[in-house]
Amino acid sequence: MKINRQTFEEVHTPYYIIEERKLRNNLSLIRRVASEAGVEVILAFKAFALWKTFPIFREYIQATTASSLYEARMAYEQFGSKAHTYSPAYTEDEFAEIVNCSSHLTFNSLSQYERFHQRAKGVSLGLRVNPEYSEVGTALYNPCAPGTRFGVSADKLPEQLPADIEGFHCHCHCESGADVFERTLRHIEEKFSRWFPQLKWINFGGGHLMTRKDYDVLRLIRMMKEFRQRFPNLKVILEPGSAFAWQTGPLVAQVVDVVEDKGIRTAILNVSFTCHMPDCLEMPYMPEVRGASVWCEDKGNNRFLYRLGGNSCLSGDFMGNWLFDHELQVGENIIFEDMIHYTTVKTNMFNGISHPSIAILHEDDNLELLRKFSFEDYLNRMD
Repeated sequence: MKINRQTFEEVHTPYYIIEERKLRNNLSLIRRVASEAGVEVILAFKAFALWKTFPIFREYIQATTASSLYEARMAYEQFGSKAHTYSPAYTEDEFAEIVNCSSHLTFNSLSQYERFHQRAKGVSLGLRVNPEYSEVGTALYNPCAPGTRFGVSADKLPEQLPADIEGFHCHCHCESGADVFERTLRHIEEKFSRWFPQLKWINFGGGHLMTRKDYDVLRLIRMMKEFRQRFPNLKVILEPGSAFAWQTGPLVAQVVDVVEDKGIRTAILNVSFTCHMPDCLEMPYMPEVRGASVWCEDKGNNRFLYRLGGNSCLSGDFMGNWLFDHELQVGENIIFEDMIHYTTVKTNMFNGISHPSIAILHEDDNLELLRKFSFEDYLNRMD
């Protein structure tokens, strides 16, 4: 059906809606960065895994990155190419199948390498390294915090790497800018450049939010060109997740009730923050709501001030406050912006709450349903 992409007034039940036009804009920019910088940019499934959109992705990129057996299988079976795989801990029962689905395989520790490397024939092997520097402010997302379980620090590496180690993997960012990458890169080179002549590739991980409006794309391209001039033997790989699906679509929900207690009005929705927007509570951050503004005391007017509440039994399943320009009515749409990256891979069925459908809005404004969830989806998780 045809949809008004501004209001989504034709939608009357919860939907995640990815907009093809916005997705292609992001993909075009990412392809440009890869081409001009002479690097490979690959999709991280941990942020985006809507596999029915992969035919679009394959027009722009050639590979993906996985962090588990199921993601590696998705790369091989659904994307159509073997994965660049990294996991904090490979297990005996999954390792052979992971190898079969991978072109590159990174070990988190030297002990994991020793345990498994002889069983990874035909795969380019790497080590995750820890530069002990990151500007990620939220501890939950900082991979280089003291006591981290991720990667090998420089003081633990042998001067001569094992002969079958061909690459380093390093992840230090979370939705970061090119300026952060530039500062981080200095630490990476300071700590690890003496091993670079022994390698064939380096993977600078994810968190490079190159599709954000204020991201300095030219700075990133310049940095990567200069890095490649310094280390011409290294193939450079970036594996952002958010950048691919950044600002590509909303979660459309509806008001089902308005309640009030102690002067606080809560519009209860037919979606849940803890189930359907978990990063809002984890990160935490206030999502943008179309047609509303985040309220602060200096705004004064609070006539149409609402807290938005989810429909789970978790007491803290709410966020607020938003200021609307009208009184909210039961049945009207509440549109949460930018709810495709990370959100769609983190949802859950806690409380048995109905899961939003997933759809793609094509460039001609036709809405195609990709997946509608049912009771059987909930039942099968408990089988």
